Amino acid sequence: MEVILKEDVANLGHRGDVVKVADGYGRNFLLPRKLALQATLANKAVIEQMKAAAARRSATEKAQAEELVVKLEPLVLSFARKSGENGQLFGSVTSVDIAAGLEAKGFEVDRRKIQLAEPLKSLGDFTVAIKLHREVTAHVKVQVLAEAQEETPAAEPVAEEAVAE
Repeated sequence: MEVILKEDVANLGHRGDVVKVADGYGRNFLLPRKLALQATLANKAVIEQMKAAAARRSATEKAQAEELVVKLEPLVLSFARKSGENGQLFGSVTSVDIAAGLEAKGFEVDRRKIQLAEPLKSLGDFTVAIKLHREVTAHVKVQVLAEAQEETPAAEPVAEEAVAE
């Protein structure tokens, strides 16, 4: 079955591509989810118009993403977390935390665009990639610092008194 993709589909193609897929995959997955149209002559004409509109939209999105990269590159996000003696965190810094930190600085970035393979679980400086557009990626510096802990005096051992009978 030949279909025309309406959206980018991982491991298959990009919006507007005409691809050949298994009949079941097309009927049961792509078509019901409105990710694709059957490749007919009428649909091909419609898709050509959609491709032109998508190319214009993609160009403006790319320009906006490049402007945002210039603003994000010098940015340094700092997070204070409780940590053990060897630098391991008791919690972690996740993409949600980084998105919240960016929002606090005035940048609205979807947490799913933050390319963090696994949460940051140790102290130190890290560089985190943010995929703003298919062709544009920003790199933000993230510092994970030890949280200042209040010094609590150690409990003094209580001397046991011997009771003489």
